[in-house]
Amino acid sequence: MKTAAICLSLVGAAAAFAPAPTQRVGSALALGLDDIGGSSLPLPNFDPLGLATWGSDETLLWFRAAELKHGRVAMVATTGYLFNAAGYHFPGMLSSDVSFESLSTMSPPDAWAAVPTAGKAQILATIFVAELVTEGYQGTHYMKGGDLPTMVFPKIDFSGVSEATLSRKRTSELNNGRLAQIAILSFISAHYIPGSVPALAGNPAF
Repeated sequence: MKTAAICLSLVGAAAAFAPAPTQRVGSALALGLDDIGGSSLPLPNFDPLGLATWGSDETLLWFRAAELKHGRVAMVATTGYLFNAAGYHFPGMLSSDVSFESLSTMSPPDAWAAVPTAGKAQILATIFVAELVTEGYQGTHYMKGGDLPTMVFPKIDFSGVSEATLSRKRTSELNNGRLAQIAILSFISAHYIPGSVPALAGNPAF
């Protein structure tokens, strides 16, 4: 899990592209950062590596969807890490020989290591199914002009929300995801490289 979180966060953090619907897709570069929305202060259209100019419009839309997904994963990972680090846990048993209470006494990386292989397989299988659903089973693919990946579990209906409100909320989600990617990478770094994150040094949860 920690390896997957690192990989997802690194890829997602590299492309600062915001989620917003678009109709124009082609093999030539027709889209740019100003066309896809999501730019916000203090670093509007932040793209130091020039990733927006790589490939075609489909490439840019793929980058944008990747950041959206990775930001969501990072937000869940950060929340779960803090939940576990604070000692909160579900009641009962995770498996026949592992209780949730016992996992709460460990650091989050150690708790993940203690999860039985069957449990890890179920988690990864669920992630795989969610990825399949967002990569082609919701209509036209986002790289072909369709909507960007939406939440799979649970499905949320935004049909009654105005476009202006949706645009603001998309930007908020993206910025929260960017911060969460920094956070989860900091947590993991602090755990495996003591002293690498001074603000977390000496904290037993990390």
